[in-house]
Amino acid sequence: MILGKVVGTATSTVKCDVYEGKKVLFVQPITPDGKPVGRSFLSVDAVQAGVGDIVLAAREGNTARQILGTAQDPFHSVILAVVDHVETRTGDQDVSAPASPANEGGG
Repeated sequence: MILGKVVGTATSTVKCDVYEGKKVLFVQPITPDGKPVGRSFLSVDAVQAGVGDIVLAAREGNTARQILGTAQDPFHSVILAVVDHVETRTGDQDVSAPASPANEGGG
């Protein structure tokens, strides 16, 4: 799994049917203390994450297909969790972001 921050959205009016009704977000991998590392990637949201949220994502097609669809669906990455807090062996790291509109009100 990858710790990341949602940094944007992707919108498409023409898409494969399996993407209908699904939200695609840009995820920037981060270190436990919140510093960007590596390249951002697109991921299908399974947990109502929003821009600014810290998330756990999987970049494995099989995992994404098991969560989102069938073995034949073209999913390669999925957001699995919105992270509230990260704790490392060297101490707590508060990487939480302000609640996104998608998560306000107990999301």
